[in-house]
Amino acid sequence: MRRRTASSVPIEQMEKGTGKNHNTRLCFLASLSAFFWILLLYVHFVVLGTSNTNATDDSLKLQPSNVNTDSINTHLPDPHQIQSDTHLETARVREPENYPESDAHLENIPAREPKKPGNYPKSRQGGSGEAKKETKKETKEKEYPSFMRALRTVENKSDPCGGRYIYVHDLPPRFNEDMLTECRSLSLWTNMCKFTTNAGLGPPLENVEGVFSDTGWYATNQFAVDVIFSNRMKQYECLTRDSSLAAAIFVPFYAGFDIARYLWGHNISRRDAASLDLVDWLMKRPEWGIMGGKDHFLVAGRITWDFRRLSEEEKDWGNKLLFLPAAKNMSMLVVESSPWNANDFGIPYPTYFHPARDADVFNWQERMRNLERKWLFSFAGAPRPGNPKSIRGQLINQCKSSKRGKLLECDFGESKCHSPSSIMQMFQSSLFCLQPQGDSYTRRSAFDSMLAGCIPVFFHPGSAYTQYTWHLPKDYTKYSVFIPEDDIRKRNISIEERLLQISPEQVKIMREEVISLIPRLVYADPRSKLETLKDAFDVSVQAVIDKVTKLRRDIIEGHTDDNFIEENSWKYALLEEGQREVGPHEWDPFFSKPKDGNGDSVDSSAEAAKNSWKNEQRSQT
Repeated sequence: MRRRTASSVPIEQMEKGTGKNHNTRLCFLASLSAFFWILLLYVHFVVLGTSNTNATDDSLKLQPSNVNTDSINTHLPDPHQIQSDTHLETARVREPENYPESDAHLENIPAREPKKPGNYPKSRQGGSGEAKKETKKETKEKEYPSFMRALRTVENKSDPCGGRYIYVHDLPPRFNEDMLTECRSLSLWTNMCKFTTNAGLGPPLENVEGVFSDTGWYATNQFAVDVIFSNRMKQYECLTRDSSLAAAIFVPFYAGFDIARYLWGHNISRRDAASLDLVDWLMKRPEWGIMGGKDHFLVAGRITWDFRRLSEEEKDWGNKLLFLPAAKNMSMLVVESSPWNANDFGIPYPTYFHPARDADVFNWQERMRNLERKWLFSFAGAPRPGNPKSIRGQLINQCKSSKRGKLLECDFGESKCHSPSSIMQMFQSSLFCLQPQGDSYTRRSAFDSMLAGCIPVFFHPGSAYTQYTWHLPKDYTKYSVFIPEDDIRKRNISIEERLLQISPEQVKIMREEVISLIPRLVYADPRSKLETLKDAFDVSVQAVIDKVTKLRRDIIEGHTDDNFIEENSWKYALLEEGQREVGPHEWDPFFSKPKDGNGDSVDSSAEAAKNSWKNEQRSQT
């Protein structure tokens, strides 16, 4: 039977019986419609309104820290190259990772408020209470936005360069490259052209007598750190083209080579010209304005006294680079620093060994451990008859009179002291190596001896202990012997008897400590990169980064060193972590600046710088 559709029912039948109920149905439909609209309004305003409020609250609780990718992922300029005569590959620049603007987990530094408040729900904008509160640290943070970005890179645990980025100024070639092109003018007595080859390492040394390793040994000039350090920087794994990410900023100015050209026979205007030019160039750069140069550092392979001329008199020594107001803000790394000034820091003299791989270092260390050392002590050097305070003459006499001592005398003309193999061979055969002051506090020989596994004997704390605090243990008894100069000068104690008091077991422990320090005291080949070991360059760069980072944190925290006394700079370098105050020290007599002329002074140190050059002249004749 076919089902009949509703459309086939006559309309008349559908309308039957509907007349009397028509008004009732209209009222029912009107009531139903009103009920429906009331229910709809209730659901919209009451139920959904409460849900949205909760959702907003949850969004405030769960929303992650805002990431300002605009400020991080910028289009960076083409990488600059540190100019060099070695034609090394372009400096490797690491692209920065994405760093969150928030650093809530960064110790002692509050999270920065977002630059775009529109990124937050409207209920956060223009609010009251804690949202409007601003701490002193947050105010400081807004004043230093650029270095805050650099500090935050530490928080990106996936980035091995976090907190370690270095920005390198692209200096005009007159500040570096041109000096190497004109290398014959770098010294009156030495042809420095051969010493600037091989990325500043100099010509290779042949291992004819079996004293060296077969590779990695060069006739390196002791004043070549400028170019070695700059070329090592080209291999630094965390270079950046974005200066706002930099933990420190490197200035590749060859300060040592610059002053070497004009120390003799040139007026003070000529000696100061490049330094003044450099400072003028730097101060016009936007990077300088962030911290006034306090995050900048440069290297000079000379002693500090070459850069500390005290007056404008033509007869005075050196230039005034380190006394320029702008330079006082920078950190200058030199092979000998001033104990009374805060803007220079000691780094090792270059040795003859420049390993290319970790294995080169490990093999050398093992060889030094196994050597037989037939001499109790040895000394390589010449007397200083013109210096009444020098103890060298007495050391030479003790070496000559002892059957356990070995002497390598240095004098005018040809000398074994000028032969790297002769020097290293003697050091390798000795348990202890005497290291008195040179023409100034320090001498390269100290590093050559430690490279040979020989325990150094120092007679003045300024020869190592207060100089190389980045590279050597603060507990000097671990790796060296200290005999005050007056014990030799006034009491004429026997060095042999003093050293024999140290037990063989203790000698072995001390020698192992010296050998373990070797990686930190040598500069690796700039054309390669050690796999895991940190060389003198790595240690120095990290120390500069730590110094700048501490300064930035102090600025944010509002810490000031109101009690800092610059004349006591050498004491601050010896402080332990967390210490800020200095007091009387057992070495005060060594570093006093007496008014009566009976002790060390800046003037005598400047005179020592002159003597250093005279000694260089003598060694080349």
